[in-house]
Amino acid sequence: MSLMRSMTLCIVVMVGLMSCVTTTTGGFSTEPSQERAERDFVQLSIGYFEAGDMAAARRNINNALAINERSSDAYNVLALVLQREGDTELARETFERALSLNGNNSRARNNLAALLFDMEEFERSYRELETVANDTTYEARELAFENLGLSALRTERPERAEYAFERALQLNSNLYRSSLELGQIKYDKGEFAESMNYYNQFVTSSNFYNVVQTPRSLWLGIQLELRFDNQESAAAYAVLLEGLYKDSPQYQLFMNSQNDQ
Repeated sequence: MSLMRSMTLCIVVMVGLMSCVTTTTGGFSTEPSQERAERDFVQLSIGYFEAGDMAAARRNINNALAINERSSDAYNVLALVLQREGDTELARETFERALSLNGNNSRARNNLAALLFDMEEFERSYRELETVANDTTYEARELAFENLGLSALRTERPERAEYAFERALQLNSNLYRSSLELGQIKYDKGEFAESMNYYNQFVTSSNFYNVVQTPRSLWLGIQLELRFDNQESAAAYAVLLEGLYKDSPQYQLFMNSQNDQ
C-alpha cells in the first residue's frame, strides 16, 4: 500500500472562504492584509488539489507566491501537485524548498517523507518522520507515528516500529493499520494473547471503516484463531482467504499448513 495513500492530508479546507484581500475599517489602517490573502490562496489551492483540479490549484499557488515568494505552505501544495502530475524529482525538490523556507513546516516534512517512502528511500523517510512525530503541535501526529512504524519496519528497527505503532494507537485507537502491525509483531515475538488483542482491535476498526481484509491480515487471523483453538472463526477467515485471494502467497501458506496436518 502506498504510504502516500496511507498518509492522509490533514489540512482542513476552510468552508466559505472570505475574500482573498481583507481591509479594516473604523479609522484604522485600510491596507490589504497580505498575510491573510496569501493564506486564503493557499487554502483555495488545497481545495482544488483535493477536488482533482490541478490547473486551478496552480493558479491559486501562483497567486499566493505573487504575494509572498517565500511561502513555505504554497511550495508544499505545489509539490503535491507536481507529485500528482508524475514529476517526482521536481516534487521532491519543491518539498525541500518548502522546508528550506520553514524548517518547522511539519506538513511539508510529512509529505516529503511519504514521497521518499514511495521512492524506497526508507532510511531518509524514517529520519524525516522522526522529526514530524516529535512535533507535538502537528495535527496528524498519530499518522506520523504510524508511518514512522512502517519506515522502521523497512529499515529493520522492529523495536522502534513497535514503539511507534503503540504511540500511534495511544493518540488514536482507531488506526487499524497500527493495530494489525502490532498484532503481527506480537505474534512473531510469541506474545499470542497480546497479538490477539491487537488483531481484534484491527477487526473492529476495519469493520467500522468498511476496510476489506488483506491476505496478510486474514492469514494472521487464521493462525491466531487456530492457536486459541477457535476452529469456527479460523474456518471463516479461511473461506474469505480462499474466496478473495486464492492466488496469494498467504493462501498457499494456508494450504501448506493444511497438508502438514
